[in-house]
Amino acid sequence: MKGHWDADRDPLVALHNGDPAPFEDFVRSEVGTLIAFFVHLGAERTEAEDLAQETFVKLYKSATHYEPRAAFSSYALRVARNAWIDRRRRAAVRPGGVSLDAQADDGGGAPLGERLTAPASDVLALASLSEDRARLRLAIAQLPAAHAAVFELAVLRELPYASVAQTLGIPIGTVKSRVFHALRKLREFLESRDA
Repeated sequence: MKGHWDADRDPLVALHNGDPAPFEDFVRSEVGTLIAFFVHLGAERTEAEDLAQETFVKLYKSATHYEPRAAFSSYALRVARNAWIDRRRRAAVRPGGVSLDAQADDGGGAPLGERLTAPASDVLALASLSEDRARLRLAIAQLPAAHAAVFELAVLRELPYASVAQTLGIPIGTVKSRVFHALRKLREFLESRDA
């Protein structure tokens, strides 16, 4: 989050008080941040967009009972993380597939169906460009949800450990421990794939 959603501009407080403008500003400003958050956790682009929308809906619905106890951005990221965990649980029960009409998750690619029928040189170039990112995403997906969330916030988003602790509702020592273990597990996973 861009960090300027403080107590004076808390979108949910304003929404509760009948002023939707700050919440609308928040949605416009942070949709990209939330999509990137979910993509870093391992979601495909379309799933990340769905999760961002789901997060905004949950935030909107929570305005009636919301009581600011910490930074709004921490609350919003906690709601997003819970949406991710809920989605993972549902996905574990119901297997999914990949649409041939889905756009490439790098933002500028053609649908998968077109990429599969592209000349071999184009497919090889695309594969070499996205291979490292795909390997990292696969490795992150292997992490337990708690480690993946801490890794996303502390390492990929570069949030201070105190902010990560506040967002996730855990002690700073736990954040440090989970970052250490996540990095170790990622390194082991990536090294085992290289062997």
